[in-house]
Amino acid sequence: MKRIISILVIALAFVSHTNAQDKMNKTVKTIALEQTVGEFTQKSITVDAGTYVFEVSNNHVGKDVGLVLVPKGKDASKPENHIQTAYVTSVVKDGAVEKSKATTLAKGEYVYFCPLNPTPQYTLTVK
Repeated sequence: MKRIISILVIALAFVSHTNAQDKMNKTVKTIALEQTVGEFTQKSITVDAGTYVFEVSNNHVGKDVGLVLVPKGKDASKPENHIQTAYVTSVVKDGAVEKSKATTLAKGEYVYFCPLNPTPQYTLTVK
């Protein structure tokens, strides 16, 4: 009897964990950004508050690219102001696509840019 109860508890824990992961995966959205030589093709973005993964493509820039996201008004040259979860997990090689970790964005304004390409700073507005 104890063995049956133990098996049921383990099975229920697995089902609960799986359902929680499924719900979490559905709430993470993607913001796709493309870089060309010296610029992002998306000059400004407006999204709802929530959790996002940044997907950055390198459209034949000729060198590695990346992504920096900073709350607007903060000094973007200081790494301590960067939202580090928005960094791509690996530099984006020429012709490739890389993703960031999940990043929760609160209502407000942010700037995004690439110091490797380098690009101007663009505005990301979160409603």
